[in-house]
Amino acid sequence: MKKFLILSAISFLLLSNSDCSKKNAAAYRGRLEIKGICMNYTISVLTDGFDTSLIADSWTDDVTGKTYQHVFRLGSPCNFPADINEGDEFDFVIDTTSKQVCAVCEAYYPTPSKSLAIKVIPK
Repeated sequence: MKKFLILSAISFLLLSNSDCSKKNAAAYRGRLEIKGICMNYTISVLTDGFDTSLIADSWTDDVTGKTYQHVFRLGSPCNFPADINEGDEFDFVIDTTSKQVCAVCEAYYPTPSKSLAIKVIPK
């Protein structure tokens, strides 16, 4: 009986071994709209139903005069993949756990006032 319980427990753990953070974290679709100097990146949210209180509903780039919808400033420059370029779409989760400690230059390019720390989900 003892062996049965141990085997049952091991089977349960193996079958239920999944990443809880992946289950709980909602994935969203985004597009890199502006890849500004010194990680001054503007990202638009393409997923319907995204919490609009976290992003700018509409924002105009002072340099180009172009208006973007549902955008935010990248708040996690340390872990954003360098191979994502303007116009590229990607999946991401909001990342409230990571501490951003990296060197980023201080040159300025306009960005929306609202920023989000995100983690890009690898393809």
